[in-house]
Amino acid sequence: MGNIFNRPVIGVVMCRNRVHGHLTQTLQEKYLNAVLNAGGLPVALPHALSEPELLESLLPHLDGIMLPGSPSNVQPHLYGENGDEPDADPGRDSLSMALISIALERRIPLFAICRGLQEMVVATGGTLYRRLYEQPELLEHREDPELPLEQQYAPSHEVLVQAGGLLSQLVPGCNKFWVNSLHGQGAKTLGPRLRIEAKASDGLVEAVSVHDHPFALGVQWHPEWNSDEYALSRLLFEGFITACQKASAEKNSQPDKNYQ
Repeated sequence: MGNIFNRPVIGVVMCRNRVHGHLTQTLQEKYLNAVLNAGGLPVALPHALSEPELLESLLPHLDGIMLPGSPSNVQPHLYGENGDEPDADPGRDSLSMALISIALERRIPLFAICRGLQEMVVATGGTLYRRLYEQPELLEHREDPELPLEQQYAPSHEVLVQAGGLLSQLVPGCNKFWVNSLHGQGAKTLGPRLRIEAKASDGLVEAVSVHDHPFALGVQWHPEWNSDEYALSRLLFEGFITACQKASAEKNSQPDKNYQ
Protein backbone atom coordinates (compact mmCIF):
# COMPACT_ATOMS: atom_id res chain seq x y z
CA MET A 1 0.00 0.00 0.00
CA GLY A 2 2.88 2.38 0.69
CA ASN A 3 3.58 5.05 -1.93
CA ILE A 4 0.55 4.40 -4.18
CA PHE A 5 0.69 6.56 -7.33
CA ASN A 6 4.03 7.93 -6.05
CA ARG A 7 2.20 9.75 -3.26
CA PRO A 8 3.19 9.24 0.39
CA VAL A 9 0.46 7.58 2.42
CA ILE A 10 -0.69 9.74 5.33
CA GLY A 11 -2.70 8.23 8.17
CA VAL A 12 -5.27 10.72 9.49
CA VAL A 13 -6.92 10.05 12.86
CA MET A 14 -10.72 10.01 12.97
CA CYS A 15 -13.09 11.38 15.64
CA ARG A 16 -16.04 9.65 17.29
CA ASN A 17 -19.49 11.27 17.16
CA ARG A 18 -23.08 10.19 17.51
CA VAL A 19 -25.03 10.66 14.28
CA HIS A 20 -28.79 10.01 14.40
CA GLY A 21 -28.20 7.86 17.46
CA HIS A 22 -25.42 5.80 15.88
CA LEU A 23 -21.83 5.92 17.12
CA THR A 24 -19.90 7.09 14.08
CA GLN A 25 -16.27 7.84 13.31
CA THR A 26 -15.82 10.89 11.14
CA LEU A 27 -13.15 12.95 9.42
CA GLN A 28 -13.80 16.36 7.94
CA GLU A 29 -13.07 16.67 4.22
CA LYS A 30 -10.94 19.80 4.66
CA TYR A 31 -8.17 17.70 6.23
CA LEU A 32 -8.31 15.10 3.48
CA ASN A 33 -8.32 17.78 0.79
CA ALA A 34 -5.35 19.59 2.31
CA VAL A 35 -3.28 16.38 2.23
CA LEU A 36 -4.40 15.60 -1.33
CA ASN A 37 -3.67 19.12 -2.57
CA ALA A 38 -0.15 18.95 -1.12
CA GLY A 39 0.59 15.65 -2.89
CA GLY A 40 -0.22 13.07 -0.23
CA LEU A 41 -2.66 10.17 -0.13
CA PRO A 42 -4.79 10.39 3.04
CA VAL A 43 -6.05 7.23 4.75
CA ALA A 44 -8.58 7.50 7.60
CA LEU A 45 -7.56 5.75 10.82
CA PRO A 46 -10.39 4.38 13.03
CA HIS A 47 -9.92 4.08 16.78
CA ALA A 48 -9.74 0.28 16.80
CA LEU A 49 -6.25 0.61 15.36
CA SER A 50 -4.96 1.56 18.82
CA GLU A 51 -4.69 -2.21 19.42
CA PRO A 52 -0.91 -2.91 19.33
CA GLU A 53 -1.13 -5.82 16.86
CA LEU A 54 -3.19 -3.77 14.42
CA LEU A 55 -0.86 -0.79 14.68
CA GLU A 56 2.15 -2.98 13.98
CA SER A 57 0.43 -4.33 10.87
CA LEU A 58 -0.47 -0.84 9.68
CA LEU A 59 2.73 1.11 10.29
CA PRO A 60 4.83 -0.29 7.41
CA HIS A 61 2.24 1.17 5.03
CA LEU A 62 2.25 4.72 6.44
CA ASP A 63 4.72 7.43 5.42
CA GLY A 64 3.31 10.08 7.75
CA ILE A 65 0.70 10.74 10.44
CA MET A 66 -1.68 13.67 10.81
CA LEU A 67 -3.65 14.52 13.95
CA PRO A 68 -6.54 16.81 12.95
CA GLY A 69 -8.59 19.20 15.02
CA SER A 70 -11.79 18.18 16.76
CA PRO A 71 -14.56 19.65 18.93
CA SER A 72 -13.59 17.13 21.63
CA ASN A 73 -10.96 17.66 24.33
CA VAL A 74 -8.20 15.45 25.70
CA GLN A 75 -9.19 13.65 28.90
CA PRO A 76 -7.74 15.55 31.90
CA HIS A 77 -6.41 12.48 33.70
CA LEU A 78 -3.88 12.09 30.88
CA TYR A 79 -2.12 15.24 32.07
CA GLY A 80 -2.61 14.81 35.81
CA GLU A 81 -5.89 16.64 36.47
CA ASN A 82 -9.11 15.44 38.04
CA GLY A 83 -12.60 15.64 36.59
CA ASP A 84 -14.04 14.95 33.18
CA GLU A 85 -14.54 16.75 29.90
CA PRO A 86 -18.16 16.56 28.72
CA ASP A 87 -17.04 16.22 25.10
CA ALA A 88 -14.21 13.73 25.59
CA ASP A 89 -13.25 11.18 22.93
CA PRO A 90 -11.34 8.40 24.75
CA GLY A 91 -10.88 6.30 21.61
CA ARG A 92 -9.19 9.16 19.84
CA ASP A 93 -7.00 9.81 22.88
CA SER A 94 -5.83 6.20 22.86
CA LEU A 95 -5.04 6.09 19.15
CA SER A 96 -3.38 9.52 19.04
CA MET A 97 -1.19 8.85 22.07
CA ALA A 98 -0.07 5.52 20.59
CA LEU A 99 0.67 7.10 17.21
CA ILE A 100 2.62 10.01 18.72
CA SER A 101 4.76 7.60 20.73
CA ILE A 102 5.50 5.50 17.65
CA ALA A 103 6.11 8.52 15.42
CA LEU A 104 8.67 9.91 17.84
CA GLU A 105 10.36 6.54 18.39
CA ARG A 106 10.53 5.63 14.69
CA ARG A 107 10.99 9.17 13.37
CA ILE A 108 7.83 9.09 11.26
CA PRO A 109 6.77 12.58 10.07
CA LEU A 110 3.93 13.98 12.19
CA PHE A 111 1.71 17.01 11.61
CA ALA A 112 -0.73 17.95 14.38
CA ILE A 113 -3.48 20.57 14.18
CA CYS A 114 -5.40 22.21 17.07
CA ARG A 115 -6.46 19.23 19.24
CA GLY A 116 -3.52 17.44 17.65
CA LEU A 117 -1.09 19.98 19.10
CA GLN A 118 -2.70 19.52 22.50
CA GLU A 119 -2.26 15.75 22.14
CA MET A 120 1.43 16.28 21.35
CA VAL A 121 1.79 18.42 24.47
CA VAL A 122 0.13 15.82 26.69
CA ALA A 123 1.94 12.85 25.11
CA THR A 124 5.31 14.47 25.83
CA GLY A 125 4.63 15.31 29.47
CA GLY A 126 3.03 18.75 29.23
CA THR A 127 -0.25 20.13 30.55
CA LEU A 128 -3.19 22.11 29.16
CA TYR A 129 -5.30 25.10 30.07
CA ARG A 130 -8.75 23.53 30.23
CA ARG A 131 -10.58 26.85 29.78
CA LEU A 132 -8.49 29.55 28.17
CA TYR A 133 -11.29 32.07 28.55
CA GLU A 134 -10.87 31.89 32.35
CA GLN A 135 -7.32 33.22 32.05
CA PRO A 136 -7.66 37.03 32.19
CA GLU A 137 -4.24 37.61 30.64
CA LEU A 138 -5.12 35.67 27.47
CA LEU A 139 -7.01 36.69 24.35
CA GLU A 140 -10.33 35.14 23.39
CA HIS A 141 -9.21 32.20 21.26
CA ARG A 142 -12.63 30.67 20.63
CA GLU A 143 -14.66 31.18 17.48
CA ASP A 144 -18.17 32.63 17.45
CA PRO A 145 -20.36 29.63 16.50
CA GLU A 146 -23.14 31.97 15.39
CA LEU A 147 -21.04 33.30 12.51
CA PRO A 148 -20.77 31.67 9.06
CA LEU A 149 -17.84 29.27 8.70
CA GLU A 150 -15.95 31.70 6.47
CA GLN A 151 -15.95 34.22 9.30
CA GLN A 152 -15.19 31.66 12.02
CA TYR A 153 -12.08 30.63 10.07
CA ALA A 154 -11.02 34.16 9.14
CA PRO A 155 -7.67 35.46 10.48
CA SER A 156 -8.11 36.36 14.15
CA HIS A 157 -4.72 37.23 15.67
CA GLU A 158 -1.01 37.31 14.93
CA VAL A 159 1.52 34.64 15.81
CA LEU A 160 5.18 35.41 16.36
CA VAL A 161 7.56 32.83 14.87
CA GLN A 162 10.56 31.81 16.99
CA ALA A 163 13.85 32.03 15.11
CA GLY A 164 15.89 28.95 14.29
CA GLY A 165 13.12 26.34 14.44
CA LEU A 166 11.25 24.11 12.02
CA LEU A 167 8.46 26.63 11.43
CA SER A 168 10.91 29.39 10.53
CA GLN A 169 12.43 27.03 7.95
CA LEU A 170 9.02 26.29 6.44
CA VAL A 171 8.06 29.98 6.16
CA PRO A 172 11.45 31.65 5.50
CA GLY A 173 11.60 35.39 5.96
CA CYS A 174 8.25 35.50 7.77
CA ASN A 175 8.58 36.17 11.48
CA LYS A 176 4.92 36.92 12.14
CA PHE A 177 1.60 36.30 10.42
CA TRP A 178 -2.13 36.16 11.13
CA VAL A 179 -3.98 32.91 11.86
CA ASN A 180 -7.51 31.78 12.58
CA SER A 181 -8.41 30.77 16.15
CA LEU A 182 -11.04 28.17 17.06
CA HIS A 183 -10.01 26.57 20.35
CA GLY A 184 -11.02 26.72 23.98
CA GLN A 185 -8.00 24.88 25.36
CA GLY A 186 -4.26 25.36 24.87
CA ALA A 187 -0.76 24.45 25.99
CA LYS A 188 -0.01 25.40 29.60
CA THR A 189 3.36 23.72 30.18
CA LEU A 190 5.62 21.78 27.81
CA GLY A 191 7.72 18.72 28.46
CA PRO A 192 11.45 18.73 27.64
CA ARG A 193 11.02 17.10 24.22
CA LEU A 194 9.08 20.02 22.76
CA ARG A 195 10.39 23.28 21.36
CA ILE A 196 8.23 26.41 21.11
CA GLU A 197 7.90 27.37 17.43
CA ALA A 198 5.45 30.28 17.70
CA LYS A 199 3.44 32.25 20.25
CA ALA A 200 0.41 34.52 20.13
CA SER A 201 0.79 38.12 21.26
CA ASP A 202 -0.65 37.14 24.66
CA GLY A 203 2.13 34.59 25.13
CA LEU A 204 0.06 31.45 24.45
CA VAL A 205 2.01 28.74 22.63
CA GLU A 206 0.72 28.48 19.05
CA ALA A 207 3.18 25.99 17.53
CA VAL A 208 5.59 23.35 18.80
CA SER A 209 8.04 20.85 17.37
CA VAL A 210 9.94 17.87 18.74
CA HIS A 211 13.66 18.19 19.30
CA ASP A 212 15.84 15.91 17.14
CA HIS A 213 13.07 14.73 14.82
CA PRO A 214 12.94 15.23 11.02
CA PHE A 215 9.38 16.62 11.10
CA ALA A 216 7.09 16.61 14.12
CA LEU A 217 5.14 19.88 14.10
CA GLY A 218 2.01 20.95 15.94
CA VAL A 219 0.07 24.16 15.26
CA GLN A 220 -2.85 25.52 17.27
CA TRP A 221 -4.59 27.17 14.31
CA HIS A 222 -6.27 25.52 11.29
CA PRO A 223 -4.06 25.66 8.17
CA GLU A 224 -6.23 23.02 6.49
CA TRP A 225 -9.06 25.55 5.99
CA ASN A 226 -8.92 26.46 2.28
CA SER A 227 -5.25 25.50 2.39
CA ASP A 228 -4.79 25.93 -1.35
CA GLU A 229 -5.74 29.63 -1.08
CA TYR A 230 -3.20 30.63 1.59
CA ALA A 231 0.51 30.58 0.76
CA LEU A 232 1.57 29.99 4.38
CA SER A 233 -0.80 27.05 4.76
CA ARG A 234 0.48 25.53 1.52
CA LEU A 235 4.04 25.83 2.78
CA LEU A 236 3.20 23.91 5.96
CA PHE A 237 1.48 21.05 4.14
CA GLU A 238 4.09 20.92 1.39
CA GLY A 239 6.82 20.77 4.03
CA PHE A 240 5.02 17.90 5.75
CA ILE A 241 4.50 15.97 2.51
CA THR A 242 8.13 16.52 1.49
CA ALA A 243 9.23 15.04 4.82
CA CYS A 244 6.89 12.09 4.24
CA GLN A 245 8.30 11.53 0.75
CA LYS A 246 11.81 11.49 2.16
CA ALA A 247 10.77 9.06 4.89
CA SER A 248 9.13 6.83 2.28
CA ALA A 249 12.25 6.79 0.14
CA GLU A 250 14.44 5.92 3.11
CA LYS A 251 12.02 3.20 4.23
CA ASN A 252 11.88 1.65 0.77
CA SER A 253 15.65 1.63 0.47
CA GLN A 254 15.90 -0.21 3.83
CA PRO A 255 12.45 -1.77 4.23
CA ASP A 256 13.12 -3.62 7.46
CA LYS A 257 15.04 -0.86 9.25
CA ASN A 258 12.28 0.19 11.68
CA TYR A 259 10.19 -2.94 11.83
CA GLN A 260 12.50 -5.66 13.03
